[in-house]
Amino acid sequence: MAPGDLNDLITQGIIGGAGSVIVFLPQILILFFFIGLLESSGYMARAAFLMDGLMSRVGLSGKAFLPLLSSYACAIPGILATRTIDSAKERLVAIFVAPWMSCSARLPVYLLLVPLLLHEPEGGSVRQALVMTALYATGTITAFLVAKILRKRLGPDAQTHHFLLELPPYRKPQWRYIFHHLQDRAWSFVKNAGTIILAISIILWALQTYPKSSSDDPAEQLATSAMGRISSFIEPVFLPLGHDGKTGAAILTSFAAREVFVSSMAIVHHIEEADDETATRSTLRETLEATRWQDGRPMFTTASLISLLLFYIYALQCLPTSAVVARETGSWKWAVAQFLFMTAFAWGSACLAYQIGKFLS
Repeated sequence: MAPGDLNDLITQGIIGGAGSVIVFLPQILILFFFIGLLESSGYMARAAFLMDGLMSRVGLSGKAFLPLLSSYACAIPGILATRTIDSAKERLVAIFVAPWMSCSARLPVYLLLVPLLLHEPEGGSVRQALVMTALYATGTITAFLVAKILRKRLGPDAQTHHFLLELPPYRKPQWRYIFHHLQDRAWSFVKNAGTIILAISIILWALQTYPKSSSDDPAEQLATSAMGRISSFIEPVFLPLGHDGKTGAAILTSFAAREVFVSSMAIVHHIEEADDETATRSTLRETLEATRWQDGRPMFTTASLISLLLFYIYALQCLPTSAVVARETGSWKWAVAQFLFMTAFAWGSACLAYQIGKFLS
């Protein structure tokens, strides 16, 4: 097909949107394969029992351990795994905090910003490893604290749920049950969540494409588009965080998927993406280090980078996750409330960090 809007709609909007659905499917199938394996072999009940003492300190039971652990790979299969939790309110709490477990989609953002924060090349630095560990720990600790508070506010269930488990004997896995379980979960995800995610992806493509610019420059096209104009309009929202409208545009586009942030930053700063992602990040870091405000101040300082990292730890920048939350809770109200709370919490944390860092410097 000749290049044009229809070509872009099919390849970037529809196929790209469908790809954003399918890309989660292998992780979901792998997760549910091992869940089925553990359940049918008799070990799942033992794992839940072993973790119950720790999880009970934050108002959850041992059954919430596996969904939260799974969310480090991706929040979507983690949220789907909460179906094993009997208590409706406990399940809501687990769903609410699952996105704060730093998923794999945040890694490209961390790999870009952490070496820039430490003024080091990307590599096996011990300091970089410590900072990355701190990023994961920050999200996890905050998730547990919020879970404890939220569980108390929701109050006890209408029907009391005791953590009683029969420890079944170890046995060989029931392969027929496992594969039937996988088939049901895969079709349920593609049918119910996939259609919503596809629609969201097409809308985001339209916002980044129209109105079109007369220039072929991708950065100019992004600035002219509705997404670029929206980011310019809300630039005052990002200024207290230490960032301008360009970074704001990259943040907005990454609400489709967090990893889009790196490519969006490359576009707005006129960086051509190389075949090697590491080379692209290295070139982009050099450009960001040289970026200045109009008065000559460096734009990406220690305070502004910590602010940006905190925003990406806490913000729910994954609309597919919101679609799955709406599906699993049976209401868009819970998904919207989660999205607004996490976005506000991320903005407040990032703003506080930048303002304190700015004051101290």
